[in-house]
Amino acid sequence: MVFGMMLVGGLVAGGVMAHYANKDSYESMAREQEQQEQLQQAQAKAEEAEQAAQAAQLQTVQAQTRGPNENKDDTLHKLERLGGLRQQGLITEDEFQRMKSKLISSI
Repeated sequence: MVFGMMLVGGLVAGGVMAHYANKDSYESMAREQEQQEQLQQAQAKAEEAEQAAQAAQLQTVQAQTRGPNENKDDTLHKLERLGGLRQQGLITEDEFQRMKSKLISSI
């Protein structure tokens, strides 16, 4: 009988220990999964930052390599828009002349 109680007591103690071991294992896996998700988020943010930096660098290079004709074409389009604003009565003749002078001097 004593042996039977010891056996039952051992099984109960073993079951309790197994329960806590499983609980610790589950908590450990949950922590690892959370850390993995945080790592993936950090990597995604780093990739986004790298892409933004590359895009900014590309814009800078494109702005520096624009030829003189591109600037003239842009100025021409701006002058045409200014003329349209003047014709619509949205800006005065003086404002038009002032803005036109600024645009032409920037060529």
